[in-house]
Order: sequence, then structure tokens, then C-alpha cells
Amino acid sequence: MAQYDELHSFYCSKTWRMFRQNYLADEKHKPICARCGKVITEDLDLILHHYKTHLTVANYRDASISLNPDNIQIVCHACHNIIHGVTRHKPLHGVYLVYGPPLSGKTSYVINNMQRGDLVVDMDKLYAAVSLQPAYDKPEQLKRNVFAMRDLLIDNIKTRYGKWESAWIIGGYPVKYQREHIAEQTGASIIYCEATKEECLARLESDIGRQKKKTEWTQYINDWFDKYSA
Repeated sequence: MAQYDELHSFYCSKTWRMFRQNYLADEKHKPICARCGKVITEDLDLILHHYKTHLTVANYRDASISLNPDNIQIVCHACHNIIHGVTRHKPLHGVYLVYGPPLSGKTSYVINNMQRGDLVVDMDKLYAAVSLQPAYDKPEQLKRNVFAMRDLLIDNIKTRYGKWESAWIIGGYPVKYQREHIAEQTGASIIYCEATKEECLARLESDIGRQKKKTEWTQYINDWFDKYSA
């Protein structure tokens, strides 16, 4: 499991995010799936796939493989899942706790790595499910209900209730004890989505939806960094 954790952490690293950003900024790399020809309009649906030499725990530290533009192919999420159905070898009932500051890319990371049928516990999505508000709007009145739903789903993960193969717990979890306690109870591998406060605030400025709640989200970011313990 430790080896798989390393590979997952690489995709959450600042090094990979900067490579992805620079790759997509190059005008010659069009947002078109190399497999099905679909024009990809949503960032979450656009995957950079290592296709000549697949990335593994044995070679991801080799920049000539992991950060080589010639080894990258743009594919849509659906085609990526089909590819990984053949090439990925994940442990049965793998559990991952993905944490980091607000706007560090936690949900995007999980969407890009999960498979259909995986169990995902995401606070933003839970708020949206019970409030019918956009993902950036978290009514304070529903906080207890959302936390209760989260805790129930985490209990499902602890007991391995259901037929899912992998589960993903997404949250800020700035306090080391808290995330390690959940990881110990669920058997989760911990994955950190790395981002600086400046990066998170910059992403907030460019997020049209969250700009409507800018004061709240600025406070979320500041609070996370105030509480963070590595």
C-alpha cells in the first residue's frame, strides 16, 4: 500500500500540477480526447495520460517519464477509466483520505483517479445534496446534518459495508491527530493535496462561483492554514 500512496501523492504534488498547467497552456495541446475525439469542455473531464510508458511506483521519480510532454496524451475521463480498467492494479477495498486546504484540488484529484462504483465522501457534495445550493454555498443551518451524513458514511467505510472496491474521504483535516485517527479507524492511506495559501487565494480570485462567497472562502482558507499541523 505504501508504494501506491507514493504514486497517488505524486499526482497531488505541486510539481505535477505545475507541469499540467504548463502543458495545457501550450496552444498546440488541444482539449480533444486522443481516444474518442471528443472536445473536452470541462477541466475535470480532461486527463493527462502517460501513454507511451505508463506511470508506476517504480518509475514516477524519473522526470523523463513522469514529466515528459512526449509521454502525455490528452484523454477524457470516460476513456481514462476504460484505459485504467486494464492498466491499474489497485488493492481491493482500498481506502484513501485526501486532505489539504480549500481549493487545493482535492475533489479534482479524486475525480481523476476514482472509478465508477467507488464510494466518495465529500463535504461540499453532501452540502449540495441536502441544500440544492451550488457547491460553494454551505448553509450554516445544515452543518450538523451534513456532519452526521459524513460520519455515517465513514462508519460504512470502517465496517466495509457495501460492495464498493475503493473509498475516498475528502476533507480539509488540517489537524494531524484528526486525520491520522480517521485513517487508523478506516485503514485509509493519507494523501496530501499540496498548495500554498497564496495559490489557494489566487484560485479563489479566479473562481466565479466562490467569488459570490469570497469573504467566507477567504476565512476558510485562512483558518485551514492557521490550524494546519504537518
